[in-house]
Amino acid sequence: MNKPRIVEWTPLRGLAFLAIVMQHNIAEYIYRPDIEQPDSVMLTMIYHLTRFGTPTFVFLSGVLLFYHHSHSKPDYPRFIRKRFGDIYVPFMVWTFIYWLSVRIFTPDFWLSGTPDFRSLVRELFLPQTGYHLWFVIMVFQFYILFPLFLTGAKCIQRWFGKFTRITSTQSIIALVVIAAALYTWLMKWSYYDMGGWTEALTQPWSGLLQYRSYTWIMYWFYFLLGAVCAWSVDSWRSWTSRMLPWMICMFVGMYIWLGYDVLRGSGDVVNLNISTYLKPTTFLIIMAQLFMFYGFLVLLRSKDTLFLRLLSWIGRYSFGGYLVHALVIYGIAYVTRPLQLSGWHLPITLLSFVVTVTFSLAISWGLSQLPGSRFTVGLYRKKRIYPVQQDAAVLGKRSTPALHPSASPNRTPETNS
Repeated sequence: MNKPRIVEWTPLRGLAFLAIVMQHNIAEYIYRPDIEQPDSVMLTMIYHLTRFGTPTFVFLSGVLLFYHHSHSKPDYPRFIRKRFGDIYVPFMVWTFIYWLSVRIFTPDFWLSGTPDFRSLVRELFLPQTGYHLWFVIMVFQFYILFPLFLTGAKCIQRWFGKFTRITSTQSIIALVVIAAALYTWLMKWSYYDMGGWTEALTQPWSGLLQYRSYTWIMYWFYFLLGAVCAWSVDSWRSWTSRMLPWMICMFVGMYIWLGYDVLRGSGDVVNLNISTYLKPTTFLIIMAQLFMFYGFLVLLRSKDTLFLRLLSWIGRYSFGGYLVHALVIYGIAYVTRPLQLSGWHLPITLLSFVVTVTFSLAISWGLSQLPGSRFTVGLYRKKRIYPVQQDAAVLGKRSTPALHPSASPNRTPETNS
């Protein structure tokens, strides 16, 4: 039987998608020369509410991989072929779309005679026009290396099993604390030291450090957290629920600190890079937000509300929405950039966010209904069940053995993600 569906993962993906779309809309407006200080401050405050977005996607990638392969080693060639079709092929398709869509509005593209296809090849490794597609390159590295991660995780699990003086829960907590300390040290190196290393080193090492945010090494801790959650879902739920008040306090403290840090370090123009993902203090607020939102979703998972259903729907189509949302922002910016928006940057950003989310998800849903949806939005089109097939399906259900009495009646098999 398929593993039971964990209801809070899809809404969490929806929240992460909304956070990322808000980040990119803020980045479109906060650096404009006509922005006033109150708008800059307010957009900075909203920006720090969204820092959990990208790391949460890494966390959920680890969750799903380890959850479905915790007791079996994947057939690596088949595993990679499937992930290549579901993730990397859509990345290639949308890389071409972004490359072409930006250039067709450039006169040089039509006057040059022959398109510069070398820039297209470069986009497949260092995305610029599709600036958000770097994430697909980075997360796909986890899929390529997953068998190694799975083997390492099982070795650590067996090693902890040899200790008799501590419980399995205590050993997991110790592992997470040690890993968090090592990751914090890595973030310290990344933010404060690696810039100097880049200037001192020669190629290719300086280039690797310059584009370090494209590598899995800078996000491995969130993937590890996904493994911990996947292998002990009930304990994870219990822990996030009990720690919710502490995570809220931690979030409030780090939220104030990061806002102050950015405003203090910026000049006339706010510099959002001060609170980059690869910074120790940003890591702390991301952890607080991730645990806080997970705890809220655990408390709400038994309630069938319109809000949760909407978040689940957004989460289902979030990958396609993520791929297309920057193109929607480009379209909105084509209209708004010539305008004078002094005093209106905050409401225009919020309106742009709503329009971007709506159109991105609508396009993702529309493409998912078409043939070849796997290669455009990473979703398989649902097959229609005709009357004869439906009758056969009903007969098949009648002959299915009943679930064990101890099984929860509202836990359904995990759907294809």
